[in-house]
Amino acid sequence: MSELRFDVVGAEGPKRYFALLMKEQLAHGYCFTGPAGVGKKTFARRLAQSLLCLAPKDGVLGYDGDCSSCALFAREHTRHPDFLEHVGALRIGDADSPLGFHESEELSARDLIRQLSLQSYSGGMRVLLLGDADFATHEAANALLKLLEEPPSGLVIVVTTATPGRLLDTIRSRLIDVRFPLLSKDELAEILKGLGYGAKAVKLGVSVGGGSVRRAVAALAPEDESLRAVVIEWFFTVVAGKLPQESWATRESLGEGLEIVKMLVRDWIVANLDSNPLLCADQESRLRKLPALKGDAAAALLTKLDVAARLARTNVLPNFVADFVRMNLTSSR
Repeated sequence: MSELRFDVVGAEGPKRYFALLMKEQLAHGYCFTGPAGVGKKTFARRLAQSLLCLAPKDGVLGYDGDCSSCALFAREHTRHPDFLEHVGALRIGDADSPLGFHESEELSARDLIRQLSLQSYSGGMRVLLLGDADFATHEAANALLKLLEEPPSGLVIVVTTATPGRLLDTIRSRLIDVRFPLLSKDELAEILKGLGYGAKAVKLGVSVGGGSVRRAVAALAPEDESLRAVVIEWFFTVVAGKLPQESWATRESLGEGLEIVKMLVRDWIVANLDSNPLLCADQESRLRKLPALKGDAAAALLTKLDVAARLARTNVLPNFVADFVRMNLTSSR
């Protein structure tokens, strides 16, 4: 019998939770929550591979990587017919689309429902992953709610989100919440090494990543491709009392952008304390040139950033949240 594995770094709590389950104990829906870039979608894909793997096992987690099902997960540009995945905003879709296996890159709510109305390809389980879940319309959200209320036999739905407050309460109430923590420095370093980064890049990525692979990779991207670079320039422009020429805030970038601002503000506060290492070490010289931020002004700004983070988890327009942060940064100078 082939040895089973589960290739996920970190996420020890979720691993322990699912390791205790048998297949018949699985719920029909889970909500993976936690900061962006901590491996929620990766865990969901490995869970799907485990559930669909043909190798015998007693529990839920683990796959051999050798069976015909695992081979489909290993191939690029090939989909497992019993694993459906959509990342980002879900649209309701065309009511007149043909029934059948959907090959398009852009799945809609109606596409998913049509596909899931068919029998499983293998005659066993099916897994639906909605990554970074958001809904373009109320109709799309209601379509998922209907699916959760009357799930087909053998279907497991996994929703991942860094902003669970933006999901409908009626949807969240039908999902079991599984929390994913930030990665440790060692875990983040292991992942970056696995992605092919050299020692110097790994050290920088761990320093500025704050436990998030997404944030670390963004920091290591070319300057003209990096959200982090855009937010950093926006921050220093605002703190200098100038009006930025463009905004970085979109529905997709808002949470990550706010985390970058929060790290910069934290470094701004401690920049004049030599004993404190900076999270944004590559911006040390610019941060140390800023006027000191301390006392009541520092506490007030951190409080406002927490307010902004709560707003970002709702349906408030991203530009409104960014302007709220800009005004409070300006008033803290």
